[in-house]
Parts: sequence; structure tokens; C-alpha cells
Amino acid sequence: MTEAAKIRVAVVYGGRSTEHEVSLQSAASVVANLDPNTYEVVPISVDRQGRFHRHDVRALRAAKLKVLPVGEDSETLAIAPRPAGPLFAGAATPPIDVVFPVMHGPLCEDGSIQGMLELANVPYVGSRVLGSAICMDKDVAKRLVRAEGVAIAPYVAFQLGRWQREADALVARIETELGYPAFVKPATLGSSIGVTRAKNRQELRESIALAQQYDDKVLVERAVNAREIELAVLASQDPSAPPEVSVPGEIAAADAFYSFDRKYLDEAGATLHVPAPLDAATTRKAQELARRCFLALECEGMARIDFLLDRDSGELYFGEANTIPGFTAISMYPKLWQASGVGYSALLDRLIRDALGRAQRRSGLRRER
Repeated sequence: MTEAAKIRVAVVYGGRSTEHEVSLQSAASVVANLDPNTYEVVPISVDRQGRFHRHDVRALRAAKLKVLPVGEDSETLAIAPRPAGPLFAGAATPPIDVVFPVMHGPLCEDGSIQGMLELANVPYVGSRVLGSAICMDKDVAKRLVRAEGVAIAPYVAFQLGRWQREADALVARIETELGYPAFVKPATLGSSIGVTRAKNRQELRESIALAQQYDDKVLVERAVNAREIELAVLASQDPSAPPEVSVPGEIAAADAFYSFDRKYLDEAGATLHVPAPLDAATTRKAQELARRCFLALECEGMARIDFLLDRDSGELYFGEANTIPGFTAISMYPKLWQASGVGYSALLDRLIRDALGRAQRRSGLRRER
């Protein structure tokens, strides 16, 4: 394919989030696996101050980096909405055909970057603003899937102001409705950042204080004796068909709590079973629930849907949905699709084609009366 015929893909990574480092690993895998015969890749990092930087893809690929750099010896870019000019304005930055955001957490995965791209009228991979924002807030996501008839584990969610007014009453409610142990989480973070397992009242208060350092909304959830089951959902190549769901996978953590360190720093932190050792009926049920959650949460393109499988009752509880799941070489989302017959590079192709197709279909919408 000639250079002029290649699809120009901006892989945007980094960002102003506590999940910044995870993004650098995911983006390295995406850049390495995008076919250079089909795509002209433009790596763009976002540093912790929110500045955009363009990097030389040839240098990154030659170095075979497992973690991409951010803002080092790179051109700083300005944001320029189209059609007045290219999305990323810089001396050597060409117009972009489609953006592949590989960013995790608030100000990245929560609809913020998606809103910018909508205003710029640039196609992008993954869910739009609404679906991204919904899935980022664990409380709102649980409310919607519960309305869909999907089971959720009992939980209590509250804003900082309410905690300041009613801390004692909330502690009493948590102890009555949930008991101990309980998991305490910031409502809008992933990668287990700020998450702790509280075994008594003192630990509960300490855990809430920690979670409030990351978010002003906190979720406290009953600890369930459960297996962690994850499924990957992908938009069908036929826009009129329902989304496709992978085989289920299971994360068998080495400890009672699958922490950030266990996920990303400790190679022995967990064992990934792909596919998960489930009977046929449970597999079918998990796949159908994942599809229903994907649609109920307004997801598009892709998502990883996580469930808790109660060891005692066999109930499947919705855990959370990730609209930009990890894309490292060992991440569950690409592993699940590989086990389902879609390789890593083919998966990237599917996602980019879906983004371009959705943008084309939406281009016919009326913007005037």
C-alpha cells in the first residue's frame, strides 16, 4: 500500500490520571502491533500536565520499548479543531484519519478525550462520551445494569459532602447492610488504585479516607466469596448485528485482593485462565450477561465486562465495565480475543474499521433544522 493510501492513526496515550503508567505499557503494544503496511502510526503522548507531544514511530519501533516515553525529546502539539486545520497542530504533524485512545482512568477514559474528539469531528476507537462516562462511574454503571435485570453485589455509594455530614450513619448502614470484610473503592478509578479491603470499623474509616484522596465519590461493596470472571465484547463487523462476546477468562489472584501491585508489578500476583474453567451453561450465561451489560451501558466498539461468580450460590454479579481495557501483551482483553480466534493485529484492525464505519454512518445526521 502506498503511503498516501495508508490510514493515518494517532495512538494517544499517557494522560493526567493515576493510571498513566499502565497506559504507557498498553500503547507500546498497540504501536508494535499496528500493521505498518496498512497504517501510518502517529504516537502522541499526553504528559501529566496535559500537554500533547508527537513521537517518531520509527524510533519507538526500532527501540522495541515495552513502555512508551512521554514528552521526551518530542514536538509539543497544539489542539486545533477541524475542519479549520489538523486536530494536532505541529510543524511535522499530518492530518489524522482516526484516533486510537489508549488511555485509562479519569480525564482519559471518562468521556473527556472523547468529547474533544467529537468537537474536532475526528473518528476514534471505542465508546462515545455517554458510554465512557457511564462506565467510568462504578455506581452509575451498577444502577443501569441492575435496571437491566443483571445482579449486582450489595454496595453503598456516597459523595464526600455526605460523608462529612453523615459519617457515623453511613458507617452504621455499611455494617448493617454489608458487614465485614468490605471493599472500599474510589468510584471512578480502575487498576485497583485506591482500593482496600476493610475488616473492621477502623479499617473502614481509614480505607474511605484513602479512597477520598483519589475521588470525591466512594463505593463500599460487600466482599463476596467469588471467582473473578472477565469477558471481552467487540462490535460486530455487521453494524446491524449484536456485539460479539469472547470466551470467558478468569483471574485467580494469589491473594484475597488483586491489588495494583499484583496486577502490574508482581509476575506471580495472579494466574490468568483463558478460557476460564466453567461449565457450558455458566459460560453461555456469562456471555449473554456481558452482551446485555455492554448494550445497557451505551458501550460502543469494545469493552471488557467483569463479573464475580459467587462460589456458594453460583450467582453472577456484575462488577464493572472498562471501555478502554488494558492492551499490554499480557492483558486480558486481547488474550480473550486471541483465544476466541481474533489475533492481536486483527483485533486492532476490527476496532479501527469500526471507528471509521461509525463515523461515516453518523456523518449523515442533520446538524441543522
